[in-house]
Amino acid sequence: METIRLGIIGIGNMGSEHCRLILSGKCPEISLTAVADPREDRRAWAEKTLPGAQVFADTQALIDSGCCEAVLIAAPHYQHEPLAVAALEAGLHVLCEKPAAVQADRAEKMIRAAEKAGKTLTFMFNQRTNCVYRAMKHLLDSGEMGAIKRMSWIITDWYRTQRYYDSGSWRATWAGEGGGVLLNQCPHQLDLLIWLCGLPKAVAARCSDGKWHHIEVEDDVSALLEFENGATGVFVASTGDLPGTNRLEIDCEKGKLVCEDGRVRVWRLGVNEREICFTSDDPWYRGEPEVYDLETDGENPQHYGVINAFAAHLLRGESLVAEKEDGLRALQLSNAIHLSGWTGRRVEIPADPAEFNEELEKRIKKSRVRKTRDLTYETDHS
Repeated sequence: METIRLGIIGIGNMGSEHCRLILSGKCPEISLTAVADPREDRRAWAEKTLPGAQVFADTQALIDSGCCEAVLIAAPHYQHEPLAVAALEAGLHVLCEKPAAVQADRAEKMIRAAEKAGKTLTFMFNQRTNCVYRAMKHLLDSGEMGAIKRMSWIITDWYRTQRYYDSGSWRATWAGEGGGVLLNQCPHQLDLLIWLCGLPKAVAARCSDGKWHHIEVEDDVSALLEFENGATGVFVASTGDLPGTNRLEIDCEKGKLVCEDGRVRVWRLGVNEREICFTSDDPWYRGEPEVYDLETDGENPQHYGVINAFAAHLLRGESLVAEKEDGLRALQLSNAIHLSGWTGRRVEIPADPAEFNEELEKRIKKSRVRKTRDLTYETDHS
């Protein structure tokens, strides 16, 4: 069987899990040929655990080695862009962990590098492989529910204690991570929001830094979204709620979808609400919508699903789970929410990159971390 020779950059928490997935046989079209990490203990683990894989302390040495044709980047946020660009310019394909970067203009640089090199760039948006979200996507795209009128996502089951944040000096700092719950825990939800409902055109947000913890960055976010078709949305995220909630509701012209507790409940109207509104003689019309659980195929391959799609794309031109532009769009939404929270005003999407970078740099300069942009720590990956 023909396989893709893959190198993994960063073999901490998530990178080592990718190694284990490949070794387990779940990625049959991938050959793990190289790994890189600056930490000696991680390299020692790799030498004992990964037979046949070359082990590097220096990332550029892996990129230049010729022992792989693609890399999976599982490094800290700030490293995503320079590592991806270096790999692409060296003629390697790139699968990068989320988020694409910290700043949207850095993600744009990654896309330009991929286009110039003629190589594939994609991102680890593994929640797109979840059968629940795929079924929602299929129903919404079918047009059977009509246009989206309103959406709300309360995603507050990210609870973290102070001990979590105290476990590393880089955690929850502007210099170390570049953000809090938006950039660390929520990139998947922001991507899914866009995938299902489209990229909002503007946002007005409240981002509270250290509201529930002794940290620099936001641990509580409430955002009001505006969409091109006039629909509105609400996005709420926090690491301070216990037990917290994960509920996505999408209201459409012909009913609604509610995703909670691993299932999707559908309320389907027989007639478009817009028609009912202007033709019904009943001032208090309620009707009797059809109510049912949305059927799924039950498949949820997550990370290995993304890796396998990456390999299939490189070998046979099959579809990726996410395109390179998807990483940019998720970051454009995240940057706009941050900028709105920082400035207290409504922000159009995409936000002005110069203004965002200036505001971020102000926070980095005051951060308690000054030198953290290496491969020595891990962030949350779900």
